Amino acid sequence: MQDPFTGPGPDAQFAAQLREGRFEIQRCDDCARHVFMPRVLCPHCGGARLSWTTPSGRGAVYSCTTVRRKADSGGDYNVSIIALDEGPQLMSRVEGIAADAVRIGMRVCAQIVGGEGAAVLVFRPEETGGADGA
Repeated sequence: MQDPFTGPGPDAQFAAQLREGRFEIQRCDDCARHVFMPRVLCPHCGGARLSWTTPSGRGAVYSCTTVRRKADSGGDYNVSIIALDEGPQLMSRVEGIAADAVRIGMRVCAQIVGGEGAAVLVFRPEETGGADGA
């Protein structure tokens, strides 16, 4: 395990993993709880032993809103809080359906979009499937 106080910070490690096509979150080796946003200390127990682990990539929409834009500016999009099955919540968006069709409680799965230098984590409704390994 890397010393959490030297080298690239946890945010940089998370971003690098996404660019490599991997979605990973931290898990505390002391209290066994999952952690997101990436950090150097566990917010649950204060432990400094956080390891990277691959979550299932599945979760449910906890909250969502539709941001309205003109079509020539890219059209509407949603901003959603996703509650991962492992416990942590994160902000993202749900793609593959109309922005205003996203509903609280909807089951979703993670997908990494973009690539080198610009990878982001989004979610798709489970019935349309997400990326394997995300």
